[in-house]
Amino acid sequence: MNKARRKALADIAAKLEDLKSALEDIQTEEEDYCDNIPENLQGSERHNQAEEAISNIEDAVSNLEDAIGSIEAATE
Repeated sequence: MNKARRKALADIAAKLEDLKSALEDIQTEEEDYCDNIPENLQGSERHNQAEEAISNIEDAVSNLEDAIGSIEAATE
């Protein structure tokens, strides 16, 4: 792989890192929201939706980590 393509891949990996960080920030906010739902609303639709959102964001973060790792492996 030539230098230009390595640089392009490194730039993409950096952008994905930024996106992963933004997702992690949102995940933390959603976890705080979920944790602060009153006890009498635990198990409610609102609480379940928050838990589902957290799970989906965790999946997205994991997928980005995999993509970043694959890109980094491609540039070695």
